[in-house]
Amino acid sequence: MTAIERITLYKRRYSDDEILSMLRPYVAEWFRSTYGSFTEPQRQAIPLVKQGKSVLITSPTGTGKTLAAFLGVIDEILFLMENGWEGKGILAVYVSPLRALNNDIRRNLEEPLRGIEEKAREMGLEPPRVKVAVRTSDTTPYEKQKMVRDPPHILITTPESLAAALAAPKFRERLSTVKWVVLDEIHELASNKRGAHLMVSVERLEELVREAGGKSLRRIGLSATIAPLDVVANFLGGFDDEGRPREVHIVDARFAKPIDIKVITPDVDLLRDPPDKINEAIYRKIAELVKQHRTTLIFTNTRSATERVVHKLKQILVKEGIASEDQIEAHHSSLSRNLRLDVEERLKRGELKVVVSSTSLELGIDIGYIDLVILLSSPKSVSRLLQRVGRAGHRIRDVSKGRLIVVDRDDLVECSVLADCAMKKFIDRVRIPMKPLDVLAQHIVGMSIEKKWHLEDAYRVVKRAYNFKDLSFEEFMSVVRFLAGKHGLEGEGVYSKIWLDEEEGLFGRKKSARMIYLLNVGVIPDETKIRVYTRDGKYVGDLEEEFVEILVPGDIFVLGGRTYRFLKSEGLRVIVERADDARPTVPSWFSEMLPLSFDSALKVGEFRRVFSALASSNPRAAVEKLVKEYYLEERAAATIVEYILEQLGYIGVVPSDKLVLIEYFPYEDGWGIVFHTLFGRRVNDALSRAYAVALSRRIGLPVRVAVTDNGFMLTVSEAGKPDASLLEKLIRDVTPENIRGILEEAISRTELMKRRFKHVAARMFIVLRRYKGKEVSPERLQLNSQKLLEVFLEEMKDSPPIKETFREILEDYMDIAAAGKVLEWIRKGEIEVVIKGPLPYPSPMAHSIVVRGYSDVVLMEDRRKMLMILREKVLEYIRKGRAAPTWVGGDGKGRLLEEEQ
Repeated sequence: MTAIERITLYKRRYSDDEILSMLRPYVAEWFRSTYGSFTEPQRQAIPLVKQGKSVLITSPTGTGKTLAAFLGVIDEILFLMENGWEGKGILAVYVSPLRALNNDIRRNLEEPLRGIEEKAREMGLEPPRVKVAVRTSDTTPYEKQKMVRDPPHILITTPESLAAALAAPKFRERLSTVKWVVLDEIHELASNKRGAHLMVSVERLEELVREAGGKSLRRIGLSATIAPLDVVANFLGGFDDEGRPREVHIVDARFAKPIDIKVITPDVDLLRDPPDKINEAIYRKIAELVKQHRTTLIFTNTRSATERVVHKLKQILVKEGIASEDQIEAHHSSLSRNLRLDVEERLKRGELKVVVSSTSLELGIDIGYIDLVILLSSPKSVSRLLQRVGRAGHRIRDVSKGRLIVVDRDDLVECSVLADCAMKKFIDRVRIPMKPLDVLAQHIVGMSIEKKWHLEDAYRVVKRAYNFKDLSFEEFMSVVRFLAGKHGLEGEGVYSKIWLDEEEGLFGRKKSARMIYLLNVGVIPDETKIRVYTRDGKYVGDLEEEFVEILVPGDIFVLGGRTYRFLKSEGLRVIVERADDARPTVPSWFSEMLPLSFDSALKVGEFRRVFSALASSNPRAAVEKLVKEYYLEERAAATIVEYILEQLGYIGVVPSDKLVLIEYFPYEDGWGIVFHTLFGRRVNDALSRAYAVALSRRIGLPVRVAVTDNGFMLTVSEAGKPDASLLEKLIRDVTPENIRGILEEAISRTELMKRRFKHVAARMFIVLRRYKGKEVSPERLQLNSQKLLEVFLEEMKDSPPIKETFREILEDYMDIAAAGKVLEWIRKGEIEVVIKGPLPYPSPMAHSIVVRGYSDVVLMEDRRKMLMILREKVLEYIRKGRAAPTWVGGDGKGRLLEEEQ
């Protein structure tokens, strides 16, 4: 039976009375008096939960997902207790990725339980008391002991705490009675290693329950907008011992709430007006929208942008009497937990007028009433757009109202496409990490603590988790052998974590393993600041680790308003030199920027293809189609058509999902080669590095790389002057078969490799973050892992830690699978490659790629000035060469202008 055949898209519609009749009379009466009627996800999910089915519930914020999952569970727990269940064990485990969310859920559970109890007493009944408790890393040892003595019926926990609980002997017994596992925020977990880690924990819990004579766990997954649902349902359900997917019923209420999404351009000409006027117009538009609504949530794409927007809004909104200073707040992951909780509480109480966030308010924290969500620039994926906009209109019948404010022409195209996809219910596919060996290593150590395991049994349990369904026994054994110390690295301070008897086919725990495991369990890397020093030892500031991992020697960046050249890193120190006259080559926000998803990027490419064909023959019809079908203002529609026609006028082709344009031109003291690959930044990161290696091999010179969502630029010195013949050979040099090898060579000595290896090594307990109750200093951790990386690369390149570091970089950080698809499409001729050059200037659609290469967006004005200069040069060239089509542009007010013949 295939995975698809085991997934049931649930369609049966029960009436409210039918559902109420399934519940205990006092539970039904409480619901009727509190809510009146069921929401769509509740109507579909509650009967399934009551029937003992596993269910994936996907619906927007404010549609009652939590109650859809728990009302049936609570009712079943009450039924068990009424019928004599007196076990001292946990019946339901609720897992959330956020510790802060756990307290929310506790409130959301305790209020219904209190209400149900009161209603029962009103009806002359004495109901059993359902106990709820929270176990996270913040839970005290005393509270944990109390839970062992008097376990809750419902345990609220995090993925990491569940893994630790499974290795705690006494508490483990309390988990052997579990019947339901409720997994919240599956859309957040499925796409990363925390989800992989959690699903193996769930399989270990399944095994524990079965060994105690219980039935298979009933799994309930809660998710915001996500796709494809059959894959996510398989992720939730996992597989049985024969490798068949378990049955999961899907409740698809993703579009249960009405949505209202529009793209807004500031009241200026995005190209011709000076930068300060454009910035002013953007803030004016925000102020106008804030004034019209009670509470507005604004999303930016970076933490630094969040701080800038809050600062500017406080100036404008206070001055105009729209809001007081303490009604405008920031919320992002760099703020302290207390500050974030304070903002959340004030938001719930309706005390705030505006909250500006980067990504920290995307998840389902109950934030009360929001009537408008503003997205400043593209959210980079349709699912993120729907998730963010879904925070508005918190009740089921409220409209989720979202407005995307664009900042430039590329952003206008991207936002138009994403908004259209959202309204048409197209959602990008989730990317699930497969076979993460560091996650596997942690669980093997965790399993060894439980008992002696037969190798085949442990392999069988791990393979039931979706992320490991394709794991071979040899891959499994390579990790087991590594953990058993078959690597000969004791001289480097790396010791075995388990014992292994291959003849008997058994493995088990070593004496020190429990403490190492409990102190170091989990896959979230510790955030560390990297201190920056000049060559002479002067301290100049700190950088985020994510920023440092993208640097290569020679890169120039801004720190504290000054420019520095990156020379090298030593542990958690970065060595730089002043570069006062040099332009930045790496924007300070780059590591924070959300990458455009592959699916959404293809939609942007398709949009360009369709509208370039229409605009070249009938510009007016193209504008009208954009206004009618994409709900754009005419001025915005004319800006897009103008952009397309400038590109056609200058170079004759518009890059799209079916056409890759490569152009080359003089750039600074050498040459710039821009590849217009509209496949999103993860794919472009892989392609750019592969082509850079191939070009460097051909010309024998270093090649620099700048990457965006719409393409990348390779730069070489004057001696490496390219031509069409060289670029044609370059295209043939990189193939779907050899790209992985090329990339592994390209990244093996980079900062990216060093930093990612450190995280993998920590997850595999090769280096320990905590030992004997003490924190190991981040500097010591980095130096130890760097030293080990050298050893592994020289002597053990096929070892699990190196394989996993390459896998994480190529498959999770980049998207090598999609890059391989693109190369296959090129080889088959499904994507045309057009080479143009040498050009006097980059083409209009290359401008943002070129500028992104060396302009820091903190200095947004510089970026806009450069775009204006490049555009004027191109337009002047078109006019002089009479190369333009008859239509040459707009006047910035939505009117199309024709060139005199």
